[in-house]
Amino acid sequence: MSFWLIQSLNSLALGGVLFTLAAGFSLIFGLMRIANLSHGAYFMLGAYVGLSVINHGHSFLVALLAAGLAVGVLGAVVERLVLRRLAGNSLGQVLATLGIAFIIADFSLWVWGGDPQPVSAPDFLAGSTRLFGQVFPLYRVGVVGFAILLAISLWLLLDKTRLGMMIRASVDDMQMARGIGIPASRLFTIVFCLGTALAGIGGVIAAPILSVYPGMDSDMLPLALVVVILGGLGSLAGAFIGSFVIGFIYSFGQALFPDLAYIILFLPMVVILAVRPRGLFGRIAA
Repeated sequence: MSFWLIQSLNSLALGGVLFTLAAGFSLIFGLMRIANLSHGAYFMLGAYVGLSVINHGHSFLVALLAAGLAVGVLGAVVERLVLRRLAGNSLGQVLATLGIAFIIADFSLWVWGGDPQPVSAPDFLAGSTRLFGQVFPLYRVGVVGFAILLAISLWLLLDKTRLGMMIRASVDDMQMARGIGIPASRLFTIVFCLGTALAGIGGVIAAPILSVYPGMDSDMLPLALVVVILGGLGSLAGAFIGSFVIGFIYSFGQALFPDLAYIILFLPMVVILAVRPRGLFGRIAA
């Protein structure tokens, strides 16, 4: 019983980490129709930026803000200088994001080295707490709370603001959105910047759980892809539910059947997509 409880709590924590990564990926994929293969690299870069900020004596919160800002600015530059020049060339955009992922990975290896580096949880979330009679790290509980808070914030942004209405309109019908005067070019930059900033923040959030190491981008990107495809194109609710579903499947798969972890992860996705090709919360575009 203890194993199932602890593993379930670990699954929730992994789901919270996945949501911070997949939410930005879903926004970019839903609006721009770009399978951003550099998204995992932004996640890893954010973790390394946060690590450097913490090592220089700053707080965990400052590290979160610095990583989000630095990676978000980089994402805006990439969108303006690279992806915009490849508009309409889907294959070119995918290859460009793949190349950027390799560049960021090699840059990170050059600057921070190849050894895994641990990151301590913030002081106010250090230690452990008791849940259902089990001792569990307090930080992992905080990660779940952060994911819920982030989901609420994004929901308010997308449903209650003018920017959110423009994003939703563009996801549903890009041609009609352009026709009524929505500045799609500026919107693309804002969404790509926001999506990459969320990835950078997600890297810092994940660092105390996973540590920071070369290759964390390639470990996390497939999970984010599965979450977005399973949840539905451009769906925030799909990304949220899908993150925790995949968190449970992957955590229990790794614990119970480590040699079959990816089969256990991808097989349910294939079955669900066979029944619902647009994902759990995917909608037919107007």
